[in-house]
Amino acid sequence: MRMKPYDERDGYRVWLSGDELERLIETMYDKGGTSHRIAGRLGGHCGLRRDEASKSRPIDVVESHGECVLRVWEDQAKRDKYRETPIPQDLADQIRMIPEFKDQAVDDAVLDVSGKTINRWVKRACETLYADSGDEAWTYVTYHDLRRTWGTRMLESGVLPSVVMWHGGWDDWETFREHYLGEFSPAALARERSKVEWLGGESERREEQHVTTAAPPASGAQYRSD
Repeated sequence: MRMKPYDERDGYRVWLSGDELERLIETMYDKGGTSHRIAGRLGGHCGLRRDEASKSRPIDVVESHGECVLRVWEDQAKRDKYRETPIPQDLADQIRMIPEFKDQAVDDAVLDVSGKTINRWVKRACETLYADSGDEAWTYVTYHDLRRTWGTRMLESGVLPSVVMWHGGWDDWETFREHYLGEFSPAALARERSKVEWLGGESERREEQHVTTAAPPASGAQYRSD
């Protein structure tokens, strides 16, 4: 996990590793069931804001140019600031099936709770993870950090910044560049650390391996003193 202090207020921005993100989502499921897991995945796997996640509906899961996407309306009533974001196929299938198992229409919100409630779901799961691990960083995680982690992982996967901005709903290039293009995930930092010899990186291990596996000199070999 990586933390960085906010400039304008108390607290920390947090980036989760892939394993930490999945651990958080599964802890949300353990605490509250399927709806909590869906909420976590909408932030961590789709990049939604908490209020956007609270309004997502089965009818918003569609096929676009052969790919499954989630339609996102910043304001459902006004239908403004529309965008599409990729959604994992298994999550899309799960959301589409909800009306078949619940008494709700395809245009009803999947979660039917406020964004503040979704954030409380995250905080409650993080309290459990903190109690289990002793890692204080969990106490600073909010729902927005799932979205933050999503954006950074998309960039590190090679997705064009302009495409990440479109999928994530960012329209301010300067803000996006400052908060995302200059940031790194825990995985990226670990990868770069592995290049440093004195931190136990790959270069040092290769050098050690070369020393231990080098063939001994042949019997009777002559050595030069110079």
